[in-house]
Amino acid sequence: MWVVVLGSGRCCGRAHTLICFSCSDASSNWACLKPVKCGENENHCVTTYVGVGIGDKSGQSISKGCSPICPSAGINLGIAAASVYCCDSFLCNISGSSNVKASYMVLALGILVSFIYVLRARE
Repeated sequence: MWVVVLGSGRCCGRAHTLICFSCSDASSNWACLKPVKCGENENHCVTTYVGVGIGDKSGQSISKGCSPICPSAGINLGIAAASVYCCDSFLCNISGSSNVKASYMVLALGILVSFIYVLRARE
């Protein structure tokens, strides 16, 4: 009887496997809705977002997948933003946008400072 109890504990791994959305360098979240089963040591779903530019001259890149670590981070420079978001539940990385959004006030201030710098450099 002890052999059966000990043997049954060895055969079974984790009770459930995490499933996350996955994509690489997609320009839209619509291209990032493919679910994948994570590996045994991958306990987090990760979304990486990078956005650059202004108006029609802007672009973004979204990557999603499974990860063994949770590297949450973000930066907003006005005309450029980047973030890494992680979570640990079933298909939790569905959102393509990040918490990092371009601020029009920061953008305007950056353009103004650049303009002043260029004018002073010409003197």
